[in-house]
Amino acid sequence: MGYSCAVAHELLKGQRLRLTPVGWGKLGDALAYQGDTKVMVFGGIPGEEVEVEVVRVRRDQVSAQVVQVLDSSPYRVDTPCPYYGRCTGCQWQHIDYQHQLDLKRNMVADALGQVAGLGNVVVAPTIPSPAQLGYRNHARFTVAKDGTLGFVHRETRRHVGIDSCMLMSPLINRTLGELQGRCAETTQLSIRGGDGTGSYLVQPVLKSPEIPVETGQKHYEELLGGRSFRVASASFFQVNNLQAEQMIAMAREELGLSGHGLLVDAYAGVGTFAILLAPHVDRVIAIEDSPSAVWDAEANAAGIDNITFIQGRTEEVLEQMEEQPTALILDPPRAGCRPEALQAAVRLKPNRLLYVSCEPESLARDLEQLCEGGFRVEKVQPIDMFPQTHHVECIAVLTPEAADGVSRGPGSLRRNLVLASSSPRRTQLLSSVGLEHEVVYPLVDEAMDPEETVESLVARLALAKVRRVSGARPGDVLVGADSMVVLDGRPIGKPAGPDEAAETLRSLRGRTHSVVTGVAVRDAAHGLEWVESCTTDVIMRRYSDEEIGAYVATGAPLDKAGSYGIQDEPFNPVSRVVGCYTNVVGLPLCILGDLLARAGIELKMPEDLEITRRCTDCSLGQNCSVAAKPDGDD
Repeated sequence: MGYSCAVAHELLKGQRLRLTPVGWGKLGDALAYQGDTKVMVFGGIPGEEVEVEVVRVRRDQVSAQVVQVLDSSPYRVDTPCPYYGRCTGCQWQHIDYQHQLDLKRNMVADALGQVAGLGNVVVAPTIPSPAQLGYRNHARFTVAKDGTLGFVHRETRRHVGIDSCMLMSPLINRTLGELQGRCAETTQLSIRGGDGTGSYLVQPVLKSPEIPVETGQKHYEELLGGRSFRVASASFFQVNNLQAEQMIAMAREELGLSGHGLLVDAYAGVGTFAILLAPHVDRVIAIEDSPSAVWDAEANAAGIDNITFIQGRTEEVLEQMEEQPTALILDPPRAGCRPEALQAAVRLKPNRLLYVSCEPESLARDLEQLCEGGFRVEKVQPIDMFPQTHHVECIAVLTPEAADGVSRGPGSLRRNLVLASSSPRRTQLLSSVGLEHEVVYPLVDEAMDPEETVESLVARLALAKVRRVSGARPGDVLVGADSMVVLDGRPIGKPAGPDEAAETLRSLRGRTHSVVTGVAVRDAAHGLEWVESCTTDVIMRRYSDEEIGAYVATGAPLDKAGSYGIQDEPFNPVSRVVGCYTNVVGLPLCILGDLLARAGIELKMPEDLEITRRCTDCSLGQNCSVAAKPDGDD
């Protein structure tokens, strides 16, 4: 789409607009359009209608801020912070936390697909932060002329003085309170503090006699994984300690560390990965460019004799390295690795490579280069290091491919079951029958040929999904599915909004429609594939307009084809199902069982699975459905 500069200039600062955001921008703002002009809306959520005020006009886009919510998203929540809106530091405080996690997972998946063509890579659900507020151990404040500490609005550049920040740790907020209004001698101020140690630092040195606390400390002490770390004012340290500890545990597991081998920790900082993982390998080489960080790391490693610290540029040290590492950790700055560092990693070809990143686009770019060099991405795990903001941390796990193109991890190659679908209901179905599996989000063109039957369409899309994934999952068995809700021969997709959802429910009321699902299974190791479709008739009860209104108001129908969930309570719109019940959920287990058997995988139905009464047509001759919601999505 082209953007009209003329339209942007017609909009004026302070102008009010009614907009419906349709997506997300890079900085966590909702994306809307006024004509052909992009409007980035702070405080908006895609799908809702809002009144906004224009706060800044650029040549090619406009920045605005929500002043009134006219039609609220089901994901909107009240914001606890009194500075929200005046301060732009918490871009997503108005969004339900679980939805924040989903959005971050989607951000990572989108970056992998759009930047690097890696849309078939597994992106796991985002690991939530145990603390959604009060988690930060580092604050940077801007100081007004009167000495007031605060933050600056990203667009208006107005200074917002604050008494405390809900993201900061109690120690930082206490120190902020003691310094507030007394710091006119500087324009910027940093506070770092460890609640576990009580240690803190304030930079720069403040000379005013009004300052009641010590300032100018060279370092402070932080507690991580039961060990104390010295952190200089110029050194990097993760801002969320609880999540950093989860990252360390995940690194040990994903790298397969069992007490032997050589671990190389590139971009080692003050030595957190190197020091906490040292007991699980024979030797560690830690590389860091910052002299202050190396000094900290050497002090932090006191008493550990199997770590060698090297001060230098990562790409230069790796280029000179001859010994093949058992495991390699790349934890570069936000901009990512230099190409030379990635080329050296490809040459060294460690058994396992862990890439840690806080920027999805640079992660995607670097993973693409590593894959071109012979690595395969096994999974990407987002971690919510920064709740209430759009930022996300990720760990990517890579292994080198052997000459036959098959990835070799620690131990023998596993024959995994992979679900090529973004549907949570389908993964719940597989889990309910005891099928351990991984999930990959495939990107396929879902356009329908006017001459194509619904049965042909869902079968074709299911097959396209497993084929899209199979190149990255050699040796695995892949499952794909696609569902359609059909009324009077017309396919019905997800509603565009509440009004369309209500209209769809009225059209289905008291009538019979069909759910058609295509299921494909591909044995990637042998290049074999099978596909079938299944049709189930669904009779809806005669619910009232009032029930429709109450149901639509919950937001539940907005992400479902046909605008309903078969067991969404208290609505319960379905009177009776004729055929395979799990087909309505989105994955007919009767057909899946037949196809998996051809690939050498047996589907055993649990005896206590309560669905026999729900399913009137099942080739397994046993239960093949569960109490769940219909799918029809993706």
